[in-house]
Amino acid sequence: MKINSIKLLVGLIVLFTIISCNIEPKPIEYGKDQCHYCDMNIVDKTHASQYVTKKGKQYKFDAIECMINSLEGKDENQMSFILVSDFGKPGEMIAAKSAVYLICDAIKSPMGANLSGLSSEEKAKELQQKHSGEIYSWENLKHKLSDK
Repeated sequence: MKINSIKLLVGLIVLFTIISCNIEPKPIEYGKDQCHYCDMNIVDKTHASQYVTKKGKQYKFDAIECMINSLEGKDENQMSFILVSDFGKPGEMIAAKSAVYLICDAIKSPMGANLSGLSSEEKAKELQQKHSGEIYSWENLKHKLSDK
């Protein structure tokens, strides 16, 4: 009887250990979480971003440009997730590397770069036709922001 109890206990410990090691992004708590880079409260669901390291450390940002500045000099291969808000679906996060970006003076972002992430080039072009602006890929965007 004792052996079965011990096996059950060990099984539960292993199960809880596996579950707790799951590395996933945690939802941003808008109005409560602060930007890791500039310390502002994160309130804008259309421009927030975040990354999660392979060790599970969470970093949340009020604007995409804050995250890009924070990533400067870091190895992106050490990140499990790099996410940006989808401007077209506020509060929904998409992969930063596959997102398409629009810098447009008509669409204000929290830190003034007027930078928005979108889920596809088609959506970025639709927004560009409405408001003008320049379209960028992840790599081109990082290069542009590092030139400043």
